[in-house]
Amino acid sequence: MATDQAPPEAYDELLDQYRRATYLGDANGVLNWDQEVMMPEGGTPARSKQRGAVSALAHDLLVDDDVGRWLEELSGAELSDEESAVVREIRRQYERQAKVPTDLVEKISEATAEAHPVWREAKENDDFGAFAPTLERLLELKREYAAHIDPDADPYAVLFADYEPYIDLETAERVLERLREGLVPLIDAVRDSNADLHAVEGTFPEPDQHELAREALETLGYDFDRGRLDIAPHPFSSGTQFDARVTTRFEESEPLDSLGSTIHEFGHAAYTQGLPRDAYGSPLGEHRGLTVHESQSRLFENHVGRSEPFWAFFVPRFNDRHGTELTPREAYEAANRVYEDNLIRVEADELTYHLHIVLRFEIERDLVAGDLEVAEVPAVWNDRMAEYLGVRPDTDREGCLQDIHWSHGSFGYFPTYSLGSVLAAQLYAAAESEIDGLGSQIRSGEFDALHGWLDESVHRHGCRYTTDDLIRRASDESLTAEYFLEYAESKFGDLYGLDR
Repeated sequence: MATDQAPPEAYDELLDQYRRATYLGDANGVLNWDQEVMMPEGGTPARSKQRGAVSALAHDLLVDDDVGRWLEELSGAELSDEESAVVREIRRQYERQAKVPTDLVEKISEATAEAHPVWREAKENDDFGAFAPTLERLLELKREYAAHIDPDADPYAVLFADYEPYIDLETAERVLERLREGLVPLIDAVRDSNADLHAVEGTFPEPDQHELAREALETLGYDFDRGRLDIAPHPFSSGTQFDARVTTRFEESEPLDSLGSTIHEFGHAAYTQGLPRDAYGSPLGEHRGLTVHESQSRLFENHVGRSEPFWAFFVPRFNDRHGTELTPREAYEAANRVYEDNLIRVEADELTYHLHIVLRFEIERDLVAGDLEVAEVPAVWNDRMAEYLGVRPDTDREGCLQDIHWSHGSFGYFPTYSLGSVLAAQLYAAAESEIDGLGSQIRSGEFDALHGWLDESVHRHGCRYTTDDLIRRASDESLTAEYFLEYAESKFGDLYGLDR
């Protein structure tokens, strides 16, 4: 529906209020970035209070009685399509968050700020017991949060909807099950094959890796005028279209891991930097949920950064920086090895990665439901690693303490990684069908056409469309795992010489 009428006064007042809440939320994001990247270790007591106060202020603005009144006035109002989308998104947030007491929002924010250094120290010391009480507290708070929003619903489904508002948990479970059905036999076939893919071995100094990571960002099109590259214990990206920062980490024996992490975070930042600047503060200037966000990071990490055309272009830069003599084919093989003994999710190959996600999804779902005690997590984690991935962690640092997400209280986040990978394959297939010679362009180091397609199909829309509407507009069909499975079977079948 389009209209030439000026929006009702209630619309302008609603959007002004929402913008103020958004600005506070983004300020809180900078406080979080600083805590994870630069803050002195002793800063946590003050930072937790600062972040709690800012979260409470943003929440109060969003659930103010005036917001409810303005939304009521706008029910049935004649609005343009974009205005209707803004109201739809604000209404959804209001209806959820108005049920949550402000003091609970403040407690959760303080608890997650306090949890970060506890998790980091527990990981460094390989001491899950030191983190367990904090994890218990976060679970209690998030269960309480979910109960306020919908006391009759599965609490994990309520939490999942914070990250993916328009794909229900049942759909996510179906996709994960389809991935497991398709990937387990493929992984078995790969491991049973006699193929011996090239490996990159040696010591690669961190400063050289850092420079190469920066070069990769520049090559792919990262705008350093609106971003920066830093180091963090767990790579992440955060910010707005005006300031989208990325972090990575380095292991001197694994240069492809740091490069892959950097390219992954670039995908997130490219989406963020591509959001419409003139819509900042409005839902039209915000990302469309974690499934879409993860699709952008996985598209660049896997369909670009792990592709043969990319390595045909980038291997001279890798060799120049590290003094190696890799051929493009050797680099391509090394970037796509399927590991026998991978323990760490962020270092996992493209296939076994999803079994890491299934493991985490199952454990946190049982934790939230109360079907699994926190004290049981290390043993259950290790048993499922052995069952799903054929390897058992020797330490909790390599096992249940490796990820940062639970210290953020981010229960329900993990499924979006696999959903994002599935969507990445679907979107990349659509891009290939519409961009003549996309592989040849990547081989030549030209990424403008791909960026243009992603901007037109995904980035510029912000939250104008629901997730399924956005996916359908970009790819002409709803989310499906079949593109990813076909891509994986073709790619790894060729790499490992499998009969198909």
